[in-house]
Amino acid sequence: MAKAVFTSKADPGYDDIPSAHYHFPRTYLRQAEEALGDWIVYYEPRRSSTDLSSSGGRQAYFATAQLTRIMPDPGLADHFYAYVDPQTYLDFDHPVPFKDGDHYYESLLQKNDGSTNKGAFGRAVRTIPDEEYELILRAGFVATLKDRVAIAPAAPGTIATRVLPALEEEGTEFERPLVERLVTRPFRDRAFAQGVVTAYNKTCAVTGLKIINGGGRPEVQAAHIRSVDGGGSDSVRNGVALSGTAHWMFDRGLISIADDYSILVADKFLPDDAKRLIRPDRKLMLPERRDVRPHASYLQYHREKVFKG
Repeated sequence: MAKAVFTSKADPGYDDIPSAHYHFPRTYLRQAEEALGDWIVYYEPRRSSTDLSSSGGRQAYFATAQLTRIMPDPGLADHFYAYVDPQTYLDFDHPVPFKDGDHYYESLLQKNDGSTNKGAFGRAVRTIPDEEYELILRAGFVATLKDRVAIAPAAPGTIATRVLPALEEEGTEFERPLVERLVTRPFRDRAFAQGVVTAYNKTCAVTGLKIINGGGRPEVQAAHIRSVDGGGSDSVRNGVALSGTAHWMFDRGLISIADDYSILVADKFLPDDAKRLIRPDRKLMLPERRDVRPHASYLQYHREKVFKG
């Protein structure tokens, strides 16, 4: 097994859903098979789509997940799907550029003269050593590692606990390989909360309110649209930033979200006073980046399985 980098555009020509699967041609089958059972990191290139003139991509590593199986594409010859375990997928709280000054996170991307190896960069799937993967993780979760107390998502049907205690002493946490903590619930809760709250600029998407308490922390919580216990992932696209009251209403199914991001209300269950908290236009406030907005599949699940409207 080996760690690997999978390149996925913001508007991919392939059937990529990073929190579920990666679509690729036979050219990269050997490299993908080497990573089977191990961890991968996703990279977004400069080109945002298959259009050669496109640009605007972050040129950064943005998420990680564990690769579980590879299957042929039943509808397209010589193409394959690499499936990740959704329960392991986690967005970085800070996208990591492929180089920091003169330092390349992937050594194979740097030529002996210090310039970028464009040939290696052009390969959509690349294996990387464990130590380089670990460095990318530490850069990607810099805010989560720095923040000893983080906003926490709530269990379905409960009012969210706003803070989580520190897990271990600072030195012990740093010495322990970060990859070992990717599957632990406390770390994932911290990273998920960081990613969601940052994506929504610390603002409740339902009320439109941005409140910072006396300690400098936002009075907003990271809500899973589809709970992890119910098969949801910790992808930012399965999250929305909500105030405590809006979070409670969302988990109880008193409000939900349509595919066009309008806010749905279970009128006969929700008092008028609570309805007045919702933005007058009943439109969800959205992150600027389209690729971190709620995914339609999670919204559909919430409407069908949780919403009481």
